[in-house]
Amino acid sequence: MGPLGPRTDRGRLLLVLLLVAAVTVFTATVPVLRGFFDLRVYYGAVHTWVHHGGRLYDYRVPGTPYGFTYPPFAAVAMLPLALLGRATAIVMSLLVNLAALAVVLRVLAGPHWRRHGWYRWALCLCLLALFEPLRDTVSFGQVNLVLLALVLADAWLLATGRGRWAGAGIGLAAAVKLTPALFIGLLLLAGRRRAAGTAAAVAAAATALAVRADPAASRFYWTEALWDTGRVGRLDYVSNQSLQGVLARLGESGRPLWATAVLLTLGVWAWRGRRAVAAGDWTAAFALTGAAACLVSPITWVHHLVWLLPSFAVLVRAGHPRIAGALYAVLCTSVVWLWYDDASGPGGFLGGNLYTWIALGLLLGLPTGQPRAGRPPLARNASATAPAPSPVSPATTAGPDQPEPSCGATAAATGVADAVPEGRRSPSSEPTGSTCPAAAKPQSSRARASSYTVSPPSS
Repeated sequence: MGPLGPRTDRGRLLLVLLLVAAVTVFTATVPVLRGFFDLRVYYGAVHTWVHHGGRLYDYRVPGTPYGFTYPPFAAVAMLPLALLGRATAIVMSLLVNLAALAVVLRVLAGPHWRRHGWYRWALCLCLLALFEPLRDTVSFGQVNLVLLALVLADAWLLATGRGRWAGAGIGLAAAVKLTPALFIGLLLLAGRRRAAGTAAAVAAAATALAVRADPAASRFYWTEALWDTGRVGRLDYVSNQSLQGVLARLGESGRPLWATAVLLTLGVWAWRGRRAVAAGDWTAAFALTGAAACLVSPITWVHHLVWLLPSFAVLVRAGHPRIAGALYAVLCTSVVWLWYDDASGPGGFLGGNLYTWIALGLLLGLPTGQPRAGRPPLARNASATAPAPSPVSPATTAGPDQPEPSCGATAAATGVADAVPEGRRSPSSEPTGSTCPAAAKPQSSRARASSYTVSPPSS
């Protein structure tokens, strides 16, 4: 037995098959699967909009108060759903998410991804299947992985000197959901004005396209829906692991206090992000931005925390696999749902907001920079076309006599030394499948919080 299990291919294959079986049984029996609820929102809204002449933001999943909440361009990007049946849409959602995950892992693993071999990648995929934010993203039919892949694709373009189109992925992601717009700020901090301009131009062009497609929907979203967080869900719902969620569960719903917390968070992000960029550590810069985006967004459901994946790559690369493994393990446990009914008191404050504390800890303590002897030179004022310090090639690499990086307990731990940035209760007839009043949005990882038994809208 080696540090990662059997040494023979036959033994490794057997171990992988056993792990796949265990993960499959766990996924099928322990967490509540989401029934592609968010995909049903997208599907029903687009079909109503295209085929029935309905207004995009008036659609609700039958039997629930939940409807479309993204900017209008997101609906334009999802127009292919109008051509698909329900079952085909689910299959396409799975395929798109798997493709996006492949892009994320390929970028995070760096240029030497082949050296990790099939065995390490198989272990990595088993660990990823346990990661609650990723598990929920796939089961909801969400778009988080696609957005993360778009952002990291820009990081790869910058790292490899293909700066002509760098920023386009961030711009598209920001046009679909507003949170990734913070990465435009990172480009400005990094002195990548051309890439920042490209991102802003692409986001503006996509938004203008949506205005042309449906002026009324665009007007409604930008003047009303954007400012109404109640359309998305209750701020104090335990799945909201943002700073505003913490304050709401404390009974502090005033905007001034939240705005102060956001400004302080952004100040820390700008300070640490600039230091990471100055050190040529794009991995950490993108990871810090993902953590900050989760914190400052008014609503950060648990499945939005896939933006923390680059942080685990940074921790492993920096020589902290045990810390990465411990934090990753916590994010696999669904522990915050223990306070689903009541998040009051010290226990609720600490445990019910545990994912927020992890994101905050990563923002404050994530290692940045590289060993001084191995830092690549970084121009003080990089030109628009000059290649960025490579986020996919660390300053130091393991020599022949050094151990290979361990897969650890994180999804990013296969080769992230070269990482780049960036009895269950029976469900009821309610959309949350709960025996207690339904939450504002079905985000729970527990059987009593979510089972989504409402039939999808017909085409």
